[in-house]
Amino acid sequence: MGANIADTAKRIGCHYQVCDVTDDKATAAAIDNAEKVNGLARIAINCAGIGRPAKAVGKDGPLPLESFTRIINVNLIGTFNVIRLVAARLQAAPPIEEMERGVIINTASIAAYDGQIGQPAYAASKAGVVGMTLPLAREFAKTGIRVVTIAPGVFETPMVSGQLDPEVQKALEAAIPFPSRLGRPSEYAKLALAIIDNAFLNGETIRLDGAQRMAPK
Repeated sequence: MGANIADTAKRIGCHYQVCDVTDDKATAAAIDNAEKVNGLARIAINCAGIGRPAKAVGKDGPLPLESFTRIINVNLIGTFNVIRLVAARLQAAPPIEEMERGVIINTASIAAYDGQIGQPAYAASKAGVVGMTLPLAREFAKTGIRVVTIAPGVFETPMVSGQLDPEVQKALEAAIPFPSRLGRPSEYAKLALAIIDNAFLNGETIRLDGAQRMAPK
């Protein structure tokens, strides 16, 4: 993964910093290093996430608790870790237009609403991200920091492509009303840019899924 990130960063001409979002000190250090290169981080987009299908009770018995905990730690607690560190810095920053200081964009999933069998940990982690969006937006309103969450459907990402065989991918695409294909990273980026540009978007979770509603399995 590190090599892929390095190659991408070099191709688009940006700085990259690898860290474990569940590690308090490592995340703070990564933000410090990024700000040394780019200046104050007024925009934070949380995309770190993991997810491996597993039933609560499988053929070998109950799901190991550490498997559930790891997904919650990365997807939910890791997201909150970045939010709290970035927001603490932004609160002391000088305001810009309309007294806004910055915007935090989180990544949930339509699994937060339509979680399938085998997704209890992933769905719970993403529902948690949705659930904390409004409380955080309300908390940070007094200092002009917006919080908005994107809930993507099935997208062309390394996590998805590494887990799906071609036949499963075709079935997923057929279940998406329009356009009947996987979402593209550029479409996520376009929505993130729209959120950044629109100061009245705050405290909301936006589905980005081609009208997909996932079946139970």
